[in-house]
Amino acid sequence: MTIDDLIEKIKTYNPNVDEAEIRSAYELAKVNHQGQKRNSGEDYIIHPLHVAMILADMNMDSATIIAGLLHDTIEDTSVTYEDIEKKFGKEIAELVDGVTKLKKLNYKSKAEKQAENIRKMVLAMAKDIRVIIVKLADRLHNMRTLEYMTEAKKIEKATETLEIYAPIADRLGMSRVKWELEDLSLRYLDPDEYYKLVDMVNKRRKEREELINSIIDTLKVNLERVGIKCEINGRPKNFYSIYKKMKVKGKVFDEIYDLSAVRILTNDI
Repeated sequence: MTIDDLIEKIKTYNPNVDEAEIRSAYELAKVNHQGQKRNSGEDYIIHPLHVAMILADMNMDSATIIAGLLHDTIEDTSVTYEDIEKKFGKEIAELVDGVTKLKKLNYKSKAEKQAENIRKMVLAMAKDIRVIIVKLADRLHNMRTLEYMTEAKKIEKATETLEIYAPIADRLGMSRVKWELEDLSLRYLDPDEYYKLVDMVNKRRKEREELINSIIDTLKVNLERVGIKCEINGRPKNFYSIYKKMKVKGKVFDEIYDLSAVRILTNDI
């Protein structure tokens, strides 16, 4: 992935984007992260670039994407709040500073009550909701590349993600982010069950897709008949939601029948 790829993605929903400003933020991050490496051995700049792309996939505004590119600079480089404010303005400096402050929270306690307190703290600390969105994008890319961590760190980060970040994504209505965070967490917390589940779900993928399409077609016909205009979407349920249901209800995979979900959006009924 390159900065050109990021800019092309942004232009798909914001053709008037200030390309020079995006490139300037990228160069600032690249220069100041020079010599830093990810656990994968890649140059560190790969991480903020991927975070920015995740934000672009959400159609976020330029300020948020620039904050994504710069989100580690205050903490991990010599760049200061004042440097960012001078070059990009107070709005972006505040976003980067907000993400930096969230990183200082202590997540060590895994008690459910404490996890809920931390979730509330994260939401309360962010004066701007975009701070949390950048943090979620940061966590999502880190989870996608968790394989390069030690086993202990994998468990720690996966638990933290499942207890703190996935529920926050859910509260913000960021369903796709929630589902991916949950599935990535499960992959490291219970790998044997995760890969068994992936295999079983994939074997029934065609059957599920046909069922979803059939349900959508039936709903469209019946809703149009009564004059209800709507948008209907179907999706397979994510692995973690199936896993959780199996554990809670004490059932095996073949006893779980609601493997798909359909959403109907309408202005009124």
